Amino acid sequence: MFENDRPSRTLPWFVRPAARAWRCAPAPAEVRGFHFSLPDYAPTPLTEIPSLAAELEVGRVFVKDESYRLGLPAFKALGASWAIHRALAERAASAREPGPVTLVTATDGNHGRAVARMAHRLGQHAHVFVPQGVHPQAVAAIVAEQAKVTEVPGPYDEAVRLAAEEAAAPDAVLVQDTAWPGYEQIPGWIVEGYSTLCAEIDEQLAAEGVTTGPDLVSIPVGVGSLAQAVVTHYRSRPSGRASALLSVEPESAACVLESLTLGAPVSVTTGDTTMAGLNCGTPSSIAWPYLCGGLDAAVAVADADSARAAGDLAALGISSGPCGAASLAGLRAALTGADAEERRTALGLGPSSVVVLLSTEGTAANPHSTTGH
Repeated sequence: MFENDRPSRTLPWFVRPAARAWRCAPAPAEVRGFHFSLPDYAPTPLTEIPSLAAELEVGRVFVKDESYRLGLPAFKALGASWAIHRALAERAASAREPGPVTLVTATDGNHGRAVARMAHRLGQHAHVFVPQGVHPQAVAAIVAEQAKVTEVPGPYDEAVRLAAEEAAAPDAVLVQDTAWPGYEQIPGWIVEGYSTLCAEIDEQLAAEGVTTGPDLVSIPVGVGSLAQAVVTHYRSRPSGRASALLSVEPESAACVLESLTLGAPVSVTTGDTTMAGLNCGTPSSIAWPYLCGGLDAAVAVADADSARAAGDLAALGISSGPCGAASLAGLRAALTGADAEERRTALGLGPSSVVVLLSTEGTAANPHSTTGH
């Protein structure tokens, strides 16, 4: 069935016209230098796709391809590496007992593997809690990084709770990429780590003749940490034309869309989705003020739409799992169907607009994309 043949229904959508006027402080400048010092650091590609620009009726479309980042198939290693670096430095400076610690985290897949990889590289231990619904191949990939893995018979939020309990031990450090009151420093460092991705986009767009930044960035969203980093980057510019920022979530786990609609952070009951890395029920507490203030719009998409987008990107030579392809699926949803022109206007898009889609993972990060269930 072609998209335009589908029965019409209300698109899960939120828009905030004042977002482009919202401002915040920038990320620390030293993050990029730290990543640059890592032996396997290289900027990930920013690939222009003219056929998508024609389809979406905009000027240029670029895809930020995070299918190979610091040796792993997703962007998460940027945040994990910086946060672990900061956490271990602080622990050493506080004169605590020397010796290896256990880095503890909960994950839908990519973050946990990144924490495990960094722990092994630095001579530390890792203990990763994995909720139900994560593909066995993704669990095996974490085990292959020499981590202890505990599979939790419950959703992501339950895995986070159990990881936090485990990390109460004196020789353990919780490295979680979502925050809650009382646990915000390390998640904040993780968000800072993602700023390198945005800095690369600036340089890569400038090399393509785009010096004023993109007109729109489409961001896959789980708890909102990457979106917080993107909002921080584009809303910390003192002047000039502001970029529109669109968040994309699974329909079955749209905690940010629901929170924006209600005007306060809320938890939602999550269902099954092939977008495993986005299957989160509660926004990060430190992300919420940035999402509420700086996101122009939020949309939720079905698994079928993400799968179609992943297939289209694959045909164009870009390896993108369901979470990464959500950025394309979300923008397609916003720009088609009933009230599409109203949404296009709200996003400030025209025939010369420059759009960046964040493809946050490759197909290797999420085996659902190849198994089909």
